[in-house]
Amino acid sequence: MAKLTEEQRKARALARAKREALAAEEEDRREREKRAQWRRDGTYMTREELEAGVPCRGCGEPIIDGLGSFPGTMYLTPEQKVEYEKEEARYRQRHGDCKAHRWTMGGSRTHHCGFCCPPPPLSQRQIEAISKILVPAVARRTTKDDLDDWDLTLTCDHVVRVQAHRSNRHYSARVLDCPECNDRRGVVTQQRIGPSGDRAGQVERERLTAEIKSAEEKLRRQRRAMEKTEEAIRALSDQLGGIQK
Repeated sequence: MAKLTEEQRKARALARAKREALAAEEEDRREREKRAQWRRDGTYMTREELEAGVPCRGCGEPIIDGLGSFPGTMYLTPEQKVEYEKEEARYRQRHGDCKAHRWTMGGSRTHHCGFCCPPPPLSQRQIEAISKILVPAVARRTTKDDLDDWDLTLTCDHVVRVQAHRSNRHYSARVLDCPECNDRRGVVTQQRIGPSGDRAGQVERERLTAEIKSAEEKLRRQRRAMEKTEEAIRALSDQLGGIQK
């Protein structure tokens, strides 16, 4: 088999990225349609309904079954292992083709499907705990000096410019809103452009300032070397004059 050229390898990589972006776009569309259906049909439940023992409106199974959580699989007793495998088989029979994550409530063993079953509502305590984590993080990222611009090419071939914290090596979103198509599109390629807004000018000023300082130091070294060379010439000239006399 002939060895691929660099252009052929790039073309294959781009085609693979396009397929993956289209798959992500389709999965995003599928999930958005399901969430819209949940809102239309009233499938979401309140925290009060959850705590009252109302079964999942997506699959009809209990959310809080009162059986207690399974321990880690390596700590299962023989009896627990039988129960665990039975629940796994039930879950695969109900949701084997859903291609989604699964979730359970603490203290329960019934598995629920991330595609079929709406996520359980958070308690007030959970909301407060999450807020303590997120609020300081949001406050820390208010400065524009920490942001870089990225150009993302979408499956529609439009390019969208976005911003992300400069610590990111990759832009994490797989699907974005395309302002030209007015639709959600998968991300095919991503390219970091550099500092955003005012920070771009600041970085350029810092670069030029550093280059000026470096050039000035180089000039000082050259002047010192020239002075030493002139002194050496004068000393040699004095020696030459003494010999000629």
